Amino acid sequence: MLDENLKQQLSQYLGMLREPIELVASLGDDAKSAETRDLLTQIAALSDKVTARFDGDDARKPSFIIRRASNTEVWVRFAGVPLGHEFTSLVLALLWTGGHPPKVSDEVLDQIRQLEGNFDFEMYFSLSCHNCPDVVQALTLMALYNPRINATLIEGGAFKDEVEGRGVLAVPAVFLNGEMWGSGKMSIEEILGKLDKGANAKAAAKLADKKPFEVLVIGGGPAGASAAIYTARKGFSTGIAAERMGGQVMDTMGIENFISVPYTEGPKLAAALEQHVGEYDIDTMNLLRAEKLIPATEAGGYHEVQFSNGASLRARSLILTTGARWRNLGVPGEAEYRTKGVAYCPHCDGPLFKGKRVAVIGGGNSGVEAAIDLANIVGHITLIEFDARLRADQVLQDKLRSMKNVDIIVSAQTTEVTGDGEKVNGLTYKNRESGEEHHVELEGVFVQIGLVPNTEWLKDSGLEMTRFGEIVIDGKAATNLPGVFAAGDATTVPYKQIIIAMGEGSKAALSAFDYLIRNEAPEEIAQAAQAA
Repeated sequence: MLDENLKQQLSQYLGMLREPIELVASLGDDAKSAETRDLLTQIAALSDKVTARFDGDDARKPSFIIRRASNTEVWVRFAGVPLGHEFTSLVLALLWTGGHPPKVSDEVLDQIRQLEGNFDFEMYFSLSCHNCPDVVQALTLMALYNPRINATLIEGGAFKDEVEGRGVLAVPAVFLNGEMWGSGKMSIEEILGKLDKGANAKAAAKLADKKPFEVLVIGGGPAGASAAIYTARKGFSTGIAAERMGGQVMDTMGIENFISVPYTEGPKLAAALEQHVGEYDIDTMNLLRAEKLIPATEAGGYHEVQFSNGASLRARSLILTTGARWRNLGVPGEAEYRTKGVAYCPHCDGPLFKGKRVAVIGGGNSGVEAAIDLANIVGHITLIEFDARLRADQVLQDKLRSMKNVDIIVSAQTTEVTGDGEKVNGLTYKNRESGEEHHVELEGVFVQIGLVPNTEWLKDSGLEMTRFGEIVIDGKAATNLPGVFAAGDATTVPYKQIIIAMGEGSKAALSAFDYLIRNEAPEEIAQAAQAA
């Protein structure tokens, strides 16, 4: 199962093991079980610290646990064959079980160890899901550092009956103690925040001790990272407060128009951004959702940003880079059937609809690209576009029209997503020319209709915004509030692109620098007055 190159790499990684580990498999007579046996045999042959056994008796077959030879009560279980996007997760599970230290803070590890109660996690993933590895790796780490936590990580394609029986139509999907607990991309800090009821209070208390910043960036995507790096290089005390580092880039798969990099993927670029930010003296504060902006009352004064956990931060200059999120249809049935057939990530959830009939809503680049990807997996696609024609690049339209299992409907307004109470069974649309309504029977709806800016928290701040919620900026990224700048997809800058957001972030930072050197802080003015 592993080619020679992968074997060589894995052999080097296994050389980092500090103590012996055991792989204990529960297998059947099916092809997936044979693949699992082959994989574990190859892994064990690469290190004398790894032993593979095939006498497990778990009901899920194929599955295997990874455990320390010295402590068989601490383990993590994989059900199915964790290759594709999850091969890195498998390698990390091997290393962490064997005593190699994870790259997380001691604070996080202590929080895992101190969790009280018993937690039995079951998590479903797909091999093409780029949002799943973070959740797989978080639950793996938690199971290995707290004996009261069990984690079973299940490749949905190998357990289709189980997936359908539990109504899993979107991944990652996490069950806790037998009940649906969470879905979508989650970091280990987010998972711990949900489990540790005192996490918000602890985080707020920690932020309360921070001194005011000269520059505070709100948002951790490409624009935010660029802005923070530029201001830090100017010598200003800089902080980034973000709901999640990487922003919407984390949900982006193939990136082919980032100049000088022919191809990369969103999570990889986001990791590079975070690493670059880490090269400077920048205070990075993750998992913070801004709720209110209180502008400074005088030029050079301190702005205040309040967060959902009750904390607040102050800064002489703000750079708002909160980005945008996928736009919802806003029709009956969408919210009711989210994760029950309504999906927003074709790469993550597409494999769960193998051989089924689905719709893609949206005829721009995102929608057409989603339809092209899905056409190789699902049985049939109906692409529905509101406009009278598709808006995607012509090369994408040509590719889509060449596919035999795709129908394209234009001038169509989606009016309802229908279901049987448990999952999607169709959608209704209105022909915008004739006014006639039509119903399409299907099992999944992928929504790809553009973005909406993350600016609701700013509506009572006095900040000028358009009727679409975009922050109005001038040519220097300045807003109508002195000392408040903005960049990226949350602003009126045309063309929402990663490379444009980076340039706008650096522009906002340079404008903030110019503002700060021209406007003294109130305490500096007071000191100068006393000296006089």
